[in-house]
Amino acid sequence: MIDPKQFFADNPDVETLEAFVVDVSGILRGKKMPRQNADKLFKGGVRMPRSAFAVDIWGQDVPAAQLIIETGDNDGVCYPVKNSLRMVPWLKNTAQVMLTMKEPDGRPFFGDSRQVLKKIVGLYAKKGWTPVVAAELEFYLLDAQMDERGNPQPPLSPRSGKRSNAAHLFSISEITEFDNVLGGISKACDMQGIPADACISENGPGQYEINLYHVPDALAAADHATLMKRVVRGVARKHGFDATFMAKPYGNEAGNGMHVHFSVLDKKGKNIFAGKDYKGSPALRHALGGLLKHMGDTTAIFAPNFNSYRRFAVGSHAPTAVAWGYDNRTAACRVPAADIDATRIEHRVAGGDTNPYLCIAAILAAAYDGLVNQLDPGPPASGNIYNSKAKRLPNAWETALELFEGSKFIKKYFGENYQRMYLACKLQEQDIIDRQVSSLEYDTYLRDI
Repeated sequence: MIDPKQFFADNPDVETLEAFVVDVSGILRGKKMPRQNADKLFKGGVRMPRSAFAVDIWGQDVPAAQLIIETGDNDGVCYPVKNSLRMVPWLKNTAQVMLTMKEPDGRPFFGDSRQVLKKIVGLYAKKGWTPVVAAELEFYLLDAQMDERGNPQPPLSPRSGKRSNAAHLFSISEITEFDNVLGGISKACDMQGIPADACISENGPGQYEINLYHVPDALAAADHATLMKRVVRGVARKHGFDATFMAKPYGNEAGNGMHVHFSVLDKKGKNIFAGKDYKGSPALRHALGGLLKHMGDTTAIFAPNFNSYRRFAVGSHAPTAVAWGYDNRTAACRVPAADIDATRIEHRVAGGDTNPYLCIAAILAAAYDGLVNQLDPGPPASGNIYNSKAKRLPNAWETALELFEGSKFIKKYFGENYQRMYLACKLQEQDIIDRQVSSLEYDTYLRDI
């Protein structure tokens, strides 16, 4: 447990404290405050508008979320998240702390995605279960300068000065080319208490994946994923690059995913997914049954943006079908080959652009529903699932949002208020995007039609 008084005594050069919450889209929003205001924050919290959680992707108010005029745009009280007070190594004399919101009377604020996940974890706790969770996040390093058409491009190697335009899957030399920035990310993760494991070169030019260690605390796992994204962007900028977790930054290259691995422990610390062999237990199948049943309703969480649906393409290393399989990376839910005690589910649907709290909440809620109702996932799929007759994932934002809007599952586990708020934010974004005319449309239609 980090003691704030001791932290500031150990770091007397801190001048600025960045305090932030995580909004509906997973974007950090908050305040920069001088060091001397930190005592007030840690003693009694800080007030912020409840509507700060319900803004669109551009940070604009969303009237349909009913948190502005209807409530007088009133405040909630934000409190520091345990052990989130850390130094920011890519900024000078700056510390950071993550916040979570409660109502003035102490009740959790329904619009805080961290509180949504906490509610789901509480359901497991009532059964004597503890989810063990870890995320794998993919991202692209980018040149800080766009190309001549204003599009993103891979970075120039600090060593050779050359630009990589090809994938170097698992390439050690590719990692070595960018060891300053990747090493900086590793050191920053260590300083901020983020349990980062291996970094590998992935399927696109300048694409990497960082794995996080499993932890028996789903809230901490979501914190780690959220803060790791901040670390990657911050360290990349310090070294003269940009970084993105956008689901599909390049149309012809692999997208960025956030794969979530999880298992469940019982009161005695035994993995309830483990069976006598690699096939796992009935509990494993029931959890998979819930995940598959509710995958359509939850896709709008896993793929929260217009661009997200470009990632779901055949042969793209992203799933397109509602299916599960043993050690099969074309499946939406994969049971990796592992020691029996480490039997787990890898959920492969979410993009790197998902809100980690909502993503993990949706996964755990669906698995919980499968466990308590003993749902059957059907037989495992094998081979190339892209060519199977399995039910397809929603392949358009509009479809996913319609399923989300009508979902009794979302209403039950996320709450009607959150369902309404999330939908309002995404429909506002959809409306704005639908009214934009792209440069491709001008190039194609403007002069010759």
